[in-house]
Amino acid sequence: MWTVSSTTQKKSQAYWPDRDSSDSPDSPELAEQAAGWPAVYVHLPFCARVCPYCDFAVVAGRDELIDRYVAAVLAEIAAEPGWSPLRSVYIGGGTPSRVEPRLLGEIVDALDRRFGISTGAEISLEANPEDWNPSLASGLRAAGFNRVSFGAQSFHPSVLRALGRAHLPDAIPTAVNDARNAGFQSVNLDLIYGTPGELLIDWQDTLTAAIATGPDHISCYSLTVERGTELYRQVTEGSPAPDPDLQADEYEMTEEVLADHGLVAYEVSNWAKPGHHCRYNLAVWAQAEYLSFGMGAHRFRDGVRSHNLSRLDLYMEAIGAGATPRRQLEPVEGWSAELERLFLGLRRRAGVITGEGGDRLLESREGRALIAAGVLGRQGERLVVLKPLLTDAVVRAVLALPPVEC
Repeated sequence: MWTVSSTTQKKSQAYWPDRDSSDSPDSPELAEQAAGWPAVYVHLPFCARVCPYCDFAVVAGRDELIDRYVAAVLAEIAAEPGWSPLRSVYIGGGTPSRVEPRLLGEIVDALDRRFGISTGAEISLEANPEDWNPSLASGLRAAGFNRVSFGAQSFHPSVLRALGRAHLPDAIPTAVNDARNAGFQSVNLDLIYGTPGELLIDWQDTLTAAIATGPDHISCYSLTVERGTELYRQVTEGSPAPDPDLQADEYEMTEEVLADHGLVAYEVSNWAKPGHHCRYNLAVWAQAEYLSFGMGAHRFRDGVRSHNLSRLDLYMEAIGAGATPRRQLEPVEGWSAELERLFLGLRRRAGVITGEGGDRLLESREGRALIAAGVLGRQGERLVVLKPLLTDAVVRAVLALPPVEC
């Protein structure tokens, strides 16, 4: 029988991040350092409802299973072989802010006992504005969290409704303010652009309102219609799909507006103030190894990618039986590793060291066309996407390279 301790140690000082304000998020040095940052992702799938665009491993209306699920995650952590002290911990979902701080603190404690958490580590969780309040914020700080990422998505009421979000725009600045008052040192806002019915002026208003809350980091994602989602069903039945031309205009507006307000673009969808890059994300884009725990969670350890069972009942049954929940073990080596290094690294503004794969890309017909169009270029030893809006075209060219022996 799984049990969960009710003891949560106070860690509000032990895990305070030692951020250096001189760290530019788009620094090539930082991009390369991130390859050596041990990281962990923990997935908490519980939501009040499933947003129509969401294709993540989530469940709605199953909150009665939260305690048992957290106990299963703790058991999975305890069974993991030892590893390096963690530089970053990221708890995502789902909606982690639906889980009590006491239980979230148990997860942080378990990770610390099993692997160690480095002094100054980033300990981050995702949260919805409607869940947030001063008591929750204080409890999460006491549990060790120092970074929060709010699923704001939009500051326009009709867009929020279209996206299936439960909060109103006013809840977002209130949540940010409560996080600051509780001592969170780094705050991110997630935003979505290109929702059908959204006008360019609506997106401009969202950017302006987001900046006014004073976040340290902003992530902006284009609305994508993923197969199997409610949005996919709506579009196939005749509802409007996102307009790629409008999304391109909104992306270019985002680049300009955020740069004007001191947020540095360091990845195709991410902007941050100096010192407030997301360490977990930088580690993943640098092809660093990372662990993961929970239903549907993906990991990369010892050169092997794998993911956990993505059904809640199957995941918990496997843990309860003392079996591994991991499936589809895939070694990443040779040419596959080189391609992955390129398409992950080229998402960053710092780009990637050219290497053999980069040389072959530059020599390919697609690569030469991208260079001629000013989309791709070399900066010293690095290969860089010069027009981030066209990053997907560069990734397609990378994936089209013929295999070679490495």
